[in-house]
Amino acid sequence: MTQSRLDKLNASLLNSGLSAVALNPGPTLTYLTGVAFHLMERPVVLLVSPDKDPVLVLPELELPKVDLFPYKIKAFAYGENPSEWDDAFRKAAQSLGLDGKRIGVEPRQMRLLEFRHVKAGAPEADFPDATDVLSGLRLRKDKAEVDAMRTAVKIAQDALEATILQMKIGMTEKELASELVMQLLKHGSESEMPFAPIVSAGPNSANPHASPTQRKIQAGDLLVVDWGAAYDGYISDLTRTFAVGEVDEEYKKIHKIVQDSNAAGRAAAKPGVPCANVDIAARDVIENAGYGKYFTHRTGHGIGMEGHEAPYMRGDNMQLLEPGMAFTVEPGIYLTGRNGVRIEDNLVITNDGADCLSDMPREIRVVG
Repeated sequence: MTQSRLDKLNASLLNSGLSAVALNPGPTLTYLTGVAFHLMERPVVLLVSPDKDPVLVLPELELPKVDLFPYKIKAFAYGENPSEWDDAFRKAAQSLGLDGKRIGVEPRQMRLLEFRHVKAGAPEADFPDATDVLSGLRLRKDKAEVDAMRTAVKIAQDALEATILQMKIGMTEKELASELVMQLLKHGSESEMPFAPIVSAGPNSANPHASPTQRKIQAGDLLVVDWGAAYDGYISDLTRTFAVGEVDEEYKKIHKIVQDSNAAGRAAAKPGVPCANVDIAARDVIENAGYGKYFTHRTGHGIGMEGHEAPYMRGDNMQLLEPGMAFTVEPGIYLTGRNGVRIEDNLVITNDGADCLSDMPREIRVVG
């Protein structure tokens, strides 16, 4: 499988105008090799050039990982003295004849640390954005990838169900978030989760990217939980909103509006349909209900090895959905200083529609 992924990258490079790509530790490197490296103070870079064996620059202490690669690579290792590191990068670049060529990089992943060493190894090279070449590699998930995401969804849902049983009025957001993390691990999530769970109640729930605080959860709050699990390198990303005891009628109303918006977004997801249509379908429900200005973000984003990747469900994104694309549908209404609602599901496009990987109830549920 990894060999076919490397072959696909090499074919893309031949048509891209790039002589190579430089990858540091992250999802793309792991996707292509099946080998995971940590981002650390010692740079690790994989150089891939068409029709040549990939070249890896790494610290000597990581050399045993070379044996894990599923295909032949050439390794250039360096010791602990940073003044000698550029020499390893220079030899690596020379082995592929890259100086003066175009070496693509991932802007969201490549750090200045690695970039400086790669540039020292090929000082006359250009370093264009390789996002278009690389994002297409992981855009369409195969069955094994979808199966891993489906398992990550089940782990997440089971963990939240167990957590909600422990929820009591008077707990702080941090206490509930800590319980959720423990349950995620108990139910089988990898320890490196896709993101720290968002547990926000009352006024804090009106902040889409809130962090759990010491605020105590109170009767009358809406409680937003945005959480996910990781399994075999793939993630889930879900959100549900609960009522803590009896809540105002308007909060029940906006929850039902968001629930309908989520359903409309999911129904719009089909192969051959622009990503924009998913956003528009979900947004129209909220706008027609008079709450359009309170839906302040896109309807969804791609998921896979990363929590946020292509494709993006934005109203201006005309990229067509294709079988294997996986993404979230997560509309929300946020009443600043009062309460907020978000309902998020994970979908994968199939040959004739979309498979929703998540099935936890979306209706408002009273907790506490």
